[in-house]
This record gives sequence, C-alpha cells and structure tokens, in this order.
Amino acid sequence: MEGTPIPVLTVQTAPYEDQRPTGGGGLRRPTALFEGQRNYLPNFVQSLLSSVDLRDRQGCTMVVGSDGRIGSILGLHNFYPIIIYICMCVYLLIFKNLIGRLVIGQNGILSTPAVSCIIRKIKAAGGIILTASHSPGGPGGEFGVKFEVANGGPAPDMVSDKIYQISKTLEEYAICPDLRVDLSSIGRQEFDLENKFKPFRVEIVDSVEIYLSLLRSIFDFSAIRNLLTGPSQIKIRIDAMNGVMGPYVRRILCDELGAPANSAINCIPLEDFGGQPPDPNLTYAAALLEAMRGGEYGFGAAFDADGDRYMILGQNGFFVNASDSLAIIAANLSCIPYFCQMGVRGFGRSMPTSTALDK
Repeated sequence: MEGTPIPVLTVQTAPYEDQRPTGGGGLRRPTALFEGQRNYLPNFVQSLLSSVDLRDRQGCTMVVGSDGRIGSILGLHNFYPIIIYICMCVYLLIFKNLIGRLVIGQNGILSTPAVSCIIRKIKAAGGIILTASHSPGGPGGEFGVKFEVANGGPAPDMVSDKIYQISKTLEEYAICPDLRVDLSSIGRQEFDLENKFKPFRVEIVDSVEIYLSLLRSIFDFSAIRNLLTGPSQIKIRIDAMNGVMGPYVRRILCDELGAPANSAINCIPLEDFGGQPPDPNLTYAAALLEAMRGGEYGFGAAFDADGDRYMILGQNGFFVNASDSLAIIAANLSCIPYFCQMGVRGFGRSMPTSTALDK
C-alpha cells in the first residue's frame, strides 16, 4: 500500500437514454459504441453499482471478471480498469464508503458460472462480468456488461429497471486515474484512497480453483476419471471456442479428470474469439461437428464466450438439444453425489428445456 493517498477525481457526465439492461441485468452494444460514446461504460457501471441498496454497498465485496474479449483491442490498460476504478472510487456526494473489496479473476478471466460460485462462497454483494455472451468480439463485434446479484443469479427485472432509471439521471462519477492494479499476480493488494478511512483491498484469485472445488463436491470425479482413462474409456472432444472456458476445460477435464490434452481445442481466450462468433451451435462449431461425425469420439461439447451456454454432441455428430440434456440429468440423479446427499427441490424449466423434463 502506498504511503500517499491516491487522489479521487469526480467526473461530470451526461446520462444516456439507451442503457436499459436486457437478459438479466446485462447491457450489450456494438464495441464501437462503447469506445466512441463519452463515458458510456462508466455511466452504466455507476448506475449498476448505485442500484445496490446503500446498506448493502458500504464495505461490501464485488466480484469482477470477463470473457477475454476486452484484450488489447479495447486496451487492457484503458478499458478494464474502469470497472475497478468505479467500484473503488465512486465517492459521490450521495454516498460514501462504498465497495470495500474487489475479487477479480487472474488476468481478468472468470466464467459466468464461476462468478456466481464465488459470489455465493464469499457472500459478495454481486458480480460484474464484461461479456456480450455468444455475440462476436473485436472492433466490429459487441461488448457488454452483465450483473449478478447476491444470490449468484442474474439481476431480476426489478433490479434491471432500477439500473435503467438511475442511468437516465446520472450526472457524475468518480475515478482514480493514478491507480494501478496487477491483474496477473494471485494475491491481495491494498490501496490508500483519498478520503477513505480504511485501505481498499483487491484480491486476484485463480480463475478456476474455486469453481473446480465446487464441482468436486457435486460430481463423482472418480467415476468420470475412470470413464475418460479406464479400460472402457470414452474419447471426448471439447471446443472452448477461444472464449473464457478454455482454462476451465484444460484444468478440469484434462489435468483433473485425465482426458488427453488433444481432447480440448480452441482453449486460448482471444479478444475476437478467432474471428468467429463464440456461439455453440451447429453453424459456428462446425469443426467440432465434423470431428464428431467421424465416429472417433463418443462425446463432444462446445461453450459460448462466458461459459453459461453449451452444445452437446453424441457419437457420429448426434445433436443433443437442451431439452434432452436436462431430462437425461433429471433421470439419472442417483449418479450425482450432491443430489443423493441434498435431495432435489425442483427442476428449472426455461424456454429451451421444453416438455422433455415432464417425460
């Protein structure tokens, strides 16, 4: 922690009328708009943070991650830290002593499920994820911000509406232009901010470990490892589509569960996802489909940019839709230790899960 407090600057801004969140508290717009419209990103993040009740904001913890699309294209040193600066340094007249701690994935990488996991484990007030989901990245693509609330789920409609109402009247935010956070080194960093009584903490965490620990408590890793390495092993093919899931696929399926390294493809997160939309479907995961059609692999999967959507393929390229995959899990809960121990309270139906769950 530095000896001299870091100065906090108040920036005057003008509100935007088009920052209504959609899809669970998220804002998704063309990358060029975020770059070209003055204060567009900090305005939305400020509105998002201001939507958290004052009693819950003071000294609370926020989790921050991204799907990797920011990279050098948006300027890691200019774009990503805005989230950090805002969380730390919003020191407006209407409230003081805002966020007390930030937990950030190493190098800024955290999948949406991992953010949810960390929020619940450390009892954070919420989480911010820089992602536009399955939309293409890069200068001609899209950029976005999603907000998860204290239960680890996406912001409900009432929170999204509150964010939008605040965004239409916002007049200022605060920032620390001299603040520097090392996103590459795991550990705690403390900063003495101007007019703050306590130091502000930033904790850089392993992007995978906490989520992996949760999975170990849910699934029978020994049985899965035997399936992937034993005498009757099944060969798998997993496409991370150059999104956030690359490190998770490598660490969990290959390192932890023993799948061969060549089972995983496109595992390096890229700011433009290799020029393809990170959308796990039969069109954009065509290479995976072609590999599966050859009959060599018994199971295949692809993930979207932030890791909360997937596509599953069976041998010979058989497409397993979301309705069937959920129904298969529901019909085989006795194979999952977590549900054997905790029981089942219900199943979550969404539009894609259709009526297969009933059957």
